[in-house]
Amino acid sequence: MPYLGQTMAKKPENKNYKVIAENRRARYDYAIESDLEVGIMLHGSEVKSLRIGQSNIADSYASVDDGELWLTNAYIAPYERAMFSHEERRKRKLLVSRKEIAKLWNATKREGMTLVPLVMYFNDRGLVKLKIGVAKGKKNHDKRATEAKRDWGRQKQRLLRHGD
Repeated sequence: MPYLGQTMAKKPENKNYKVIAENRRARYDYAIESDLEVGIMLHGSEVKSLRIGQSNIADSYASVDDGELWLTNAYIAPYERAMFSHEERRKRKLLVSRKEIAKLWNATKREGMTLVPLVMYFNDRGLVKLKIGVAKGKKNHDKRATEAKRDWGRQKQRLLRHGD
């Protein structure tokens, strides 16, 4: 407890945290049941390219193959100054415990479940992390209901702002 006139030290802001790529369409197309933060194995030129912000995870997905978790079809632009460049859409290994891999494998075995990347970011230590969601694909009527709910929320906010 600080004494009178003293101020408590503020928690330093997280300067290293930065969102690299976000899959905004995922929450529209899928009902996300749970999410998990995983690491990702990258080459040096890929990390340099991510620092510039040249990536896209919108068309990508994760899958369990031979007891390992892989990210497929994620785009990371080639880094121009790299001596040995990388392949843009190669499969990248995701780092997660065996226990979590077993849970994810069991979840994807169920009807209609898939692993969708939600956001790729640099964490507070400057490491690249990926948040993946265990999701079930929405039907068209579910998407329409979500959109109607969102529109009603916007309309309600508009009425509250201009209704005074």
